[in-house]
Amino acid sequence: MSRVRVAGFSISLDGFGAGPEQSLEQPLGRRGEDLHHWLFGTRFFHEMIGQSGGSDGVDQAFADRSMRGFGAFILGRNMFGPVRGPWPDEAWNGWWGDNPPYHAPTFVLTHHPRDPIEMAGGTTFIFVTEGVEAALEQAKAAAGDLDVKIGGGVETVRQYLRAGAIDEMHLALSPVLLGQGEPLLAGLDLPALGFRVTEHAAGEGATHVVLAR
Repeated sequence: MSRVRVAGFSISLDGFGAGPEQSLEQPLGRRGEDLHHWLFGTRFFHEMIGQSGGSDGVDQAFADRSMRGFGAFILGRNMFGPVRGPWPDEAWNGWWGDNPPYHAPTFVLTHHPRDPIEMAGGTTFIFVTEGVEAALEQAKAAAGDLDVKIGGGVETVRQYLRAGAIDEMHLALSPVLLGQGEPLLAGLDLPALGFRVTEHAAGEGATHVVLAR
């Protein structure tokens, strides 16, 4: 049965899923890249960027799981790029170059219409202006029997948590203090939403916690 999942989502010890001041130069916000150091050394990440090597172990296992079994993805506008307001042109096609890592229909939440973008490797960016529920309905239809991944950013995950739409969430708790940024879980009562811890493991660069309903 198809599920809606968050996977491989990094947060700091003080609960932030991104740093402040997102920009073209710092797409994850100031010091936001520090949250993902656990991922960068894994064999999964090396393969994704076309390099050999990389580590095995707990971090590798969770990194690999974070992109497996998905038939569609949902991203917030900020996750797709730094452009704000109406699209000035169609030059921006995402952070990832010609071959994004999704390799499946990827639905981008936005208030401003834009034609779909077909990329190499099977990724098609589809821009949804009707809101989170419409995006999820389209993503589930596209995914078929596979799962839908809520890829971020922080506010997109929070919207789907508030809507009660997420079935499982894997958080990678990085040994980093950001002090400020975008809090992932502030004001959310996860037990009241039906979540419990179903798995946890200490990796080489992060502690991995899986929550499920």
